[in-house]
Amino acid sequence: TKYNIAMNIPYGPILVVEDVPNVLELLEVTLRFKGYPVVTARNGQEALEQINKEHPALIITDILMPKMDGYALAHAVRKDPRTRHIPIIFLSATYVTPEDKKFALSLGAVRFLEKPVDTEDFLLTIAEILTLGGSETIPVPMSEDEFYSGYRDRLEQKLRHKNTQIARTERLLQTLPSEQKPAFEALLKQAVSDRDQIQKELDQLNRIITGAGKETPL
Repeated sequence: TKYNIAMNIPYGPILVVEDVPNVLELLEVTLRFKGYPVVTARNGQEALEQINKEHPALIITDILMPKMDGYALAHAVRKDPRTRHIPIIFLSATYVTPEDKKFALSLGAVRFLEKPVDTEDFLLTIAEILTLGGSETIPVPMSEDEFYSGYRDRLEQKLRHKNTQIARTERLLQTLPSEQKPAFEALLKQAVSDRDQIQKELDQLNRIITGAGKETPL
């Protein structure tokens, strides 16, 4: 059956990859309510384990996640001949610039949806992709050098954006009345968490690029 992936696409489960529990639950409940079988993972590493076990019909993945993010997951899926034809939808609230989307689509994503997700659009997109099956053209997988170079550009740009966001929020907190501070303190905490995660991924990527171990997966 591994040679008939496209024919089997409508019948496998949908894999949802998301590290924020309430977002994962919302996506899972929305899909199950419409009758779709769903399996879940909290990062790219867990997703690859699920893909090996379940061979999903469709992968829906966030981009910013710990351990292995959505970009690295998509690259791994596209490199493997057994999984190359599985459609991928990216969801993101962080990676939403035209350059982010272009890189996502060059990795072979069939759609890119911004968070917060519009439920009707989300379900229509799922139905369209599953109905099309594997008929959409999947690009040739990127070379390792192309992937690492493009991936580093995205991480560096996002890191600059997060640092600017943090600086603006910190300045604002010095002047806000006390009743408004909690909401912006929560925003600052999330921005710092995102920044630290992006920096960690960038450090790991730079070690791979500069070292001899380019075969080491992210």
